Order: sequence, then structure tokens, then C-alpha cells
Amino acid sequence: MRKRGSLALLLVTILIWTTIPAHADDKKDDVDDIGNRNVAHKSIISQEKEIAIGKQYADQIDKQAKILKDPVINEYVNRVAQNLARNSDLKIPLTIKVIDDPAINAFTLPGGFMYLNTGTLLAADEEDQVAGVIAHEIGHAAARHWASTMTKATILQFSMIPLMFIPMTYAVYMGVMEAYMNGVPMAFLKFSRADEKEADFLGLQYMYKAGYDPNAFVAFFGKVMDEERHQPGSMAKVFADHPPTPDRIIAAEEEIQKILPKKPEYLVSTSEFDDMKARLSTVISQRKRQKDTDSGPTLRKHEPKNTDGTSTAQSGQQGTSSDDDSPPVLKRRDPGDTNNPNNPNNNPNNPNNN
Repeated sequence: MRKRGSLALLLVTILIWTTIPAHADDKKDDVDDIGNRNVAHKSIISQEKEIAIGKQYADQIDKQAKILKDPVINEYVNRVAQNLARNSDLKIPLTIKVIDDPAINAFTLPGGFMYLNTGTLLAADEEDQVAGVIAHEIGHAAARHWASTMTKATILQFSMIPLMFIPMTYAVYMGVMEAYMNGVPMAFLKFSRADEKEADFLGLQYMYKAGYDPNAFVAFFGKVMDEERHQPGSMAKVFADHPPTPDRIIAAEEEIQKILPKKPEYLVSTSEFDDMKARLSTVISQRKRQKDTDSGPTLRKHEPKNTDGTSTAQSGQQGTSSDDDSPPVLKRRDPGDTNNPNNPNNNPNNPNNN
């Protein structure tokens, strides 16, 4: 029992250790110190290793996803993202790409590789809403949530090894394993939701530092929830795993009131945003028209040919249109017809006609 109690205490200690930022004296609510503080969680994975892993994931996504190649749209999104990154706690370079997908989605891979769907750009009414989504993802990267989660998974996996050497009955062993198999996913779900809240917390600060109105992100939360209420099942993928629950919205509003002093003015939107959105709509419309045009080959009905190579439709009966797809109709000729070559009266070689 003492060994099991020591193991549990060690496990809890390690998990708490991985949730504490690298420097405990850094204050995450000090907006003026953004860029000088370290908000990253502790991890056994080095920053270099995290970047290398993220690069491998990004290469796979670039091959599988439909990456938007438009230089104007990419330049705009990159400009907004880099401005937010400069006003954040991110310690590594940020790489962002746009995926041609109508779903509202954005995600960040390990090592600062970020992707944003065209559906998010079209759903945003102003630039500050786009900035809010990007700032939230930068919060994940700055806090190194992926590396922290992988560290916890590795530690929990290895922490189960000593249980194999602890004498216990079969019933006790099965109880421990059931608690492990059922408890760990719930613990990760809790940590993951905590990470989402922390990304909200940091993202709002990064928006504020870059000059945007942080209330725009809360408004985007509300917009997504309204669409879900009007059209059930249409929840944006960016909130599919961690929906914008009321407690996250309340926490964001409290943060804005407590630690983000009001500014006389905010950057709401720009003419570049309007130009980007208009261009994106044009690109998508042109691509849709092109897709409809290139819908595939068209099957045509085969027309049989005569021995001289002419179409049977062209050698049909007089008055029959060549466009008529109906089969030819045989007509009986009148023997008295002077135009009938089979009439003996019309044959010059017939001696009876001399």
C-alpha cells in the first residue's frame, strides 16, 4: 500500500509539474510584459524536436489538403498572423497557410505550423474576428500545449510499469486497470479543455496588444453558437471538440474587464480585409464555374455508317431531318409511280416499251 501511495503521489506531482509554466514568476495577466514572459508549460520534448515533428505533420497536410495558392489572400493572412505573433509570447517562427475548405476551422500543429480554412475568412465580418481566431491558435503554440500533452501521456504510460511488480489480487489489479483506462482519457479531456481556456486567455491579450478589440472574439463565439441554434449540426469545426461553452465566454468577458484596460480606439477592420474577402469570393465562384464546365465527358449516340461512309441519317427518306434519332421507316412504292425504277413501264430496255 505504501508503494502504491508513493506512486500515486509521484504521478500527481509530475502532472502538476507539467501544467506549471517554465518560469513560475512570470505573470500571465501582465499585458505590458507580453513578449518578455514565458507562458510555455514544462515538457520533456525539446523545442527543436517539437518543430521537427510539426514539420513532418505539415508536410503530410500540404500533400493531402487543398492548399489555397492565391498570393494576395495568402499575403494578407500572413500579414495579420505575423503582426499577432510579434505581439505574443511565441518564441518560435510562425508559419500559416490557407486551406480551401468551406468549414469554419483553424488549427495549430506542433512547432508553430498553423492552418486556416477559407470558410473562417468568409464567415468573419471584420478583420478583428479573423485576428481573434488566429490569436487563439497562437496561444496554443506559445503555451506549448501539444508538447505538454505528449509529456503527460508519456509519463502516465511509464508510470503504469511498476504496477506489474506490486503484489495484488486479480480483482484489485482489474480495478486499477479499469481506473487507468477510464480515468486517463477523462483527465486528458479536462486538461484539453483547460488548454482551450488558456488559449482564450492568451489570445485575447495578444489581440489587445496588437490593437484589436478583444470583444470581437467573444462576438465570433456568439455568432457560431447562433448558427448552431438555427441549424443544428452546423457547429463550426474550430469548436467541434471544445465548443464555446458559456463558462468560456463568461471567463473571456471577465478577463477583458479585469486585465485589459479600455483603449480610446481599436483596429476593427481594414480595406485590405474587404479586398481579400471580395477576391476570395471571386476565386471560389470562378472555381465553381470551372468545376461545372469540366464536369466530365459527354456520351453521344453512335450513328451507323453506309458503305460509302455517309451517315444513314443523311441518306434517309426525303423530308426526314438528319437530326431525327428515330429509326428509318420503309415505305411501299406505287407501281404506277413514274419515278419508280422498278416499274417495267419506265425501263428503256423493255421491248414492250418500243
